[in-house]
Amino acid sequence: MRADTAEVIGPIPYRMAFAGGWIDQPFMSRLNPQPPGSMVTVAVEPTFRWMDRCGMATSTRAVALRHWGGRMPSGDPAALVRELYDAENAGKTEPSGSQDMVGLLYPGVCRLDYDATVEGGVFPARIECCRDHETARWLERVIKVLAVAPRPVNYQPLAVQNLDPAWIARLGRSGRACWDAILARDPAALGESMNECMRCWEALLPHVVRPPSSTLDLAGLLRCYQERSFGAMYSGCGGGYLYVVSEEPVAGSFGVQVRTGETHG
Repeated sequence: MRADTAEVIGPIPYRMAFAGGWIDQPFMSRLNPQPPGSMVTVAVEPTFRWMDRCGMATSTRAVALRHWGGRMPSGDPAALVRELYDAENAGKTEPSGSQDMVGLLYPGVCRLDYDATVEGGVFPARIECCRDHETARWLERVIKVLAVAPRPVNYQPLAVQNLDPAWIARLGRSGRACWDAILARDPAALGESMNECMRCWEALLPHVVRPPSSTLDLAGLLRCYQERSFGAMYSGCGGGYLYVVSEEPVAGSFGVQVRTGETHG
């Protein structure tokens, strides 16, 4: 009998993080002069195994699979997010952001608003979700994914921090712009929100895009695709996958399947 992929890699989705990433970290949101700051997550069906250390929340997903016995849990997603956050971050000095848990457990496309005055910015002050089938299919058509490389071993994205409040405000606005672009199905606006997010990452945490230990010119590669498409951004710090917004084919790219419904084990 032919094995089903989900039986091997597990039924829990992966998550893509779009514009606004890092605003979920309290050290960032507490310096935002224009709260809340937003970011966007997208739940992705586990149709294949994504690489580890590439910004796809694979470590959080692994914890979830262990914690819930290899099943997709049922129940209130907000409560499940807190349960998984505690399971992964117990004893950590640099905890994973709650956007990882939200992206895995909330179906569809979600806008997460972070405000440091609400629970210290650890959890979103508000979550807005879109599970519209046509919007999801549109997103699947315009997002092209390119595998680049996992982040380097012993990579330290926080080694250099230029936490300028003006740039943090721009980072939070890029997430809101990303959300608005997806709802409007506007590829040019979506691409620009991603470009803006990458500008913010380079200004605030330069090692995210230019890690000293990497042998790749990640910034140069990013620019190539930004200049030939509506926009592009990396899936995570130090590389990972490259998301390219394009209505035309992109050589070497593949697509994703957005999870819009809830599947419980």
